[in-house]
Amino acid sequence: MTDSTTRNPGNGGETHQRAGGDVPVLTTNHGVPIGDNQNSLKSGARGPTLLEDFVLREKIFHFDHERIPERIVHARGSGAHGVFEATDDIADLSKAAVFAKGEKTEVFVRFSTVAGGAGSVDTPRDVRGFAVKFYTSEGNWDLVGNNIPVFFIQDAIKFPDLVHAVKMEADRAYPQAGSAHDTFWDWASLMPESTHMLMWAMSDRTLPRSLRTMEGFGVHTFKLVNAEGKASFVKFHWKPRLGLQSTVWDETLKLQAADNDYHRRDLWEAIDTGAFPQWDLGIQVFDEAFARAQPYDVLDATKLIPEEDVPVRLIGTLTLNRNVDNFFAETEQVAFLPTNIVPGIDFSNDPLLQGRLFSYLDTQNSRLGTTNFHQIPINAPRCPFGNFQRDGKMQTQVPKGRANYEPNSLAEHGEDGGPRESVERGFATVNAATGDDEQGDKLRIRADLFADHYSQARLFYRSQTENEQAHIASSFVFELSKVGLLDKVPPRMVANLRNVDEDLAKRVADGLGIDLPEKAAAAREPVDMDASDALSIQKNMKDTLEGRAIGILFADGTDAGELDAVVAAVEAAEAKAVLIAPKVGGATLSDGSMRKADGQLAGTPSQLFDAVAIVLSDQGTKALLKEGAAVQFAMDAFGHLKAIGASAAAKPLLDKAGVEADAGVTDLDGFVAAASRRFYDREPGVRTLA
Repeated sequence: MTDSTTRNPGNGGETHQRAGGDVPVLTTNHGVPIGDNQNSLKSGARGPTLLEDFVLREKIFHFDHERIPERIVHARGSGAHGVFEATDDIADLSKAAVFAKGEKTEVFVRFSTVAGGAGSVDTPRDVRGFAVKFYTSEGNWDLVGNNIPVFFIQDAIKFPDLVHAVKMEADRAYPQAGSAHDTFWDWASLMPESTHMLMWAMSDRTLPRSLRTMEGFGVHTFKLVNAEGKASFVKFHWKPRLGLQSTVWDETLKLQAADNDYHRRDLWEAIDTGAFPQWDLGIQVFDEAFARAQPYDVLDATKLIPEEDVPVRLIGTLTLNRNVDNFFAETEQVAFLPTNIVPGIDFSNDPLLQGRLFSYLDTQNSRLGTTNFHQIPINAPRCPFGNFQRDGKMQTQVPKGRANYEPNSLAEHGEDGGPRESVERGFATVNAATGDDEQGDKLRIRADLFADHYSQARLFYRSQTENEQAHIASSFVFELSKVGLLDKVPPRMVANLRNVDEDLAKRVADGLGIDLPEKAAAAREPVDMDASDALSIQKNMKDTLEGRAIGILFADGTDAGELDAVVAAVEAAEAKAVLIAPKVGGATLSDGSMRKADGQLAGTPSQLFDAVAIVLSDQGTKALLKEGAAVQFAMDAFGHLKAIGASAAAKPLLDKAGVEADAGVTDLDGFVAAASRRFYDREPGVRTLA
């Protein structure tokens, strides 16, 4: 069966709503032909995914067991303990105890990259995981999200294909931790639903300055349920108190060489020094009427709800205040489950979320080697728990008696009848039947609005600043330039981009040196949406130095008064001053005193800092003009768009480094005022943009 949305990859159509046409026939592991490898079996177009779907279950089951014991994705992570405090009363929306105003709940948070293995680096262009385990009084709630509010796919049945494509290529085992290669872009160019996510992935969102300056998102649409059983749709947001901050591409590359553990170290040191990272938890709440009125489907994980349409309401604060005691026991063994929800929170029929509900429990059993992984301390709830699930590998509890089933009447006969927890309420799934379109015949299909893959991608691109748009174009050019023998892939991707923005497509085609291809046919024509400033990093940066690191280069002969004044001004702005000298021991200042350095020049490059000050004497400048690391220190700071404060004597070093006069290059007196931001107007002069 075919319809207008059928795709034949060989003739330029689009694989989306239903399978059909000239599509290769796959089979299950037992040889049963698969009629549709694009959609899971649902009860109605927007109804829940059905357990009887053996195609989905076999595919996800096999995928979940492909790697042991490392996580298949999100393998490289950093974790920390903390507390969540509810600050607003939302009892009208949710009965969850975790949201009671003033309630403080222990949490464990794990940040991660996605594509690389556990031994990869912290700073590739990649999505970042942002997973929070709340140890609530009603059981564990796991909010498993990312630093990007949308995702590549709409249906979980495509998740194994996405990860296979983005991981290192199967025959050669490289590249590691990056999407700039054939198989990923081959897959992405054949999956137009990924376009919106690709805009985010190619933006500076995937080059975070710090884990502390990332937003977090629950990605899926969930439900909040109040005491009367009324349900509301909700999307969860984490807003960093320090604001958004990113690096630039060249800086990121050099950070990988300077410090493979850059983000992990930054998080650990911030907590260790008492600069506790904080995020505000925000919610976007809306009802079915709002959902039906939108030109997109709120159950589609490739879409977001603009904050201008539904403002984010802040309801609590997350503070990370304790580093782990043992990385393996806690960060590596922590197991997050989307199925861990509590009374007052429930699932929607988001098909990507529904598929994840199958996957995670099985994955943890495979990775941790036991169904008893919930007994590992980092995973154990802080509230009482009890059931009749017994035995299994690595059982640490010793249940006594013979009660391992229910109902039973053993207690009536003087025996232990087993656990009987006394609770005020139990979890009950909210009644989701809201109309004929929610329930119906069993079929594999997506709702029509899921076919719009480009409108929000266009919204995202057009909401960026000019240089953020340039970064996106340059990112596409770089990544697609790494596509080797599959020469049809880059034009196919550019053809998709023409549905997003013609100028973007032209810039990418020009950067690749290819002709602009014919625009790809869209399953649903995109519509223009009002630009959203909330989607831009640069429009949301805070004009502050709080929580940032400032590198201060000094050498023999540096004026002691100038150096002390810069350090004092930086610390008064609540930033961290890091002293750097040519030698580990430091340098002798103008007053004859010896000043110890925090880092040695050759091993402490400027890309480690948010801004730099170069405080030198004539003597020190003369010596450092012959020092390549010093010239590179200034050159990279300028190229990475950072503020540079310099003493008058340091000018020859700036000249040799090619540092030109602009608003971000100041004397020492004006340095702190300039250091709170980056100078993006400088960028066209220091790098080539597509």
